[in-house]
Amino acid sequence: MNRPVRKCPVCGKPRSEEHSPFCSTRCRDRDLVRWLDDGYVLPGPAIDPDNGQLDGEEGF
Repeated sequence: MNRPVRKCPVCGKPRSEEHSPFCSTRCRDRDLVRWLDDGYVLPGPAIDPDNGQLDGEEGF
């Protein structure tokens, strides 16, 4: 039974065993930069960057 070829989540090329789940160091690094630049967002309430609390939440 043949497994389907899994693709790089960044560019769509076949994955490399050495860089899995990416195809290359370049795609791995591009993904890291997206995380560091807030390119990926998890759903949830917004946080006020000034006080680090959820919007509408009172502090102690």
